[in-house]
Amino acid sequence: MKKKNQGRQFATRAAFAAIIGLTTTAAHALVVETTIEGSDAIWLAGRTDLVIPAANMSWSGGMVRHGGPTPEEILETLPPGYAVNGGDIVRVLDPASGGISFFNGYGGTIYGPEGNGIPGSSTIASFGGISGYIGTQGALVGVFLTDAVPNGPAPATLNFSSSGLGTNFSVLNPGIGQVFYIGNGVNSSLAFQQFIAPTGATRVFFGITDAFGFNGAPGAFDDNDGAYRIRVGINENPDNPITAVPEPETYAMMLAGLGLLGGIARRRKQQSETA
Repeated sequence: MKKKNQGRQFATRAAFAAIIGLTTTAAHALVVETTIEGSDAIWLAGRTDLVIPAANMSWSGGMVRHGGPTPEEILETLPPGYAVNGGDIVRVLDPASGGISFFNGYGGTIYGPEGNGIPGSSTIASFGGISGYIGTQGALVGVFLTDAVPNGPAPATLNFSSSGLGTNFSVLNPGIGQVFYIGNGVNSSLAFQQFIAPTGATRVFFGITDAFGFNGAPGAFDDNDGAYRIRVGINENPDNPITAVPEPETYAMMLAGLGLLGGIARRRKQQSETA
């Protein structure tokens, strides 16, 4: 059933991208709008070799879940990925929006794509060949990968705290397998931030960071309600400059309700199929 659900997830995202006009040219230009679910664990990017355990089971090392059942019993999902070439410029074309509750039960505090807390308030370990994460809690993030399954040694962790790279950069050059902060995709100068694909990269993935208390081993995705939404371009310029960026609370009000309802409906459908 898990493979069926994952196949439906990828098919739905592909169909949605086609509806809004996903385009690819010889210069590898791509525009896609996608929803990043609260269950889209960035550490599962490209991990086609793993079997996601049933809701009543634990991971066998590396990732963690709550010790008992959560009200939602959400299964981790593979984050969406798109083709890139080394040197490609990835940008969010509109400020990312939406909201996710990372707490046990519906109706918890909603975080926007920039996450919650000061930069560096979350320090999460690596998993497989994907680095750890240091930054704000529950932020929208990305990772560049090759065609290989990322199950080797993890690269160094990028530091998005105030004493490191921070979150106000204009251009970022992450390496293969290094989780990088995206947030809403805009810096304090209202410029869309650029993420440069490293040499050897063939794919970019977008997902969520989480852990117990947002620190330690990656995990605790099994109670994440809601979603973020991004319109992202590869070698594409934003259509229009922006003059203001909504606060995270505004993002939450915009799409949190839709994300929560969508997640509930999806889980109810899955439960009915397994009944």
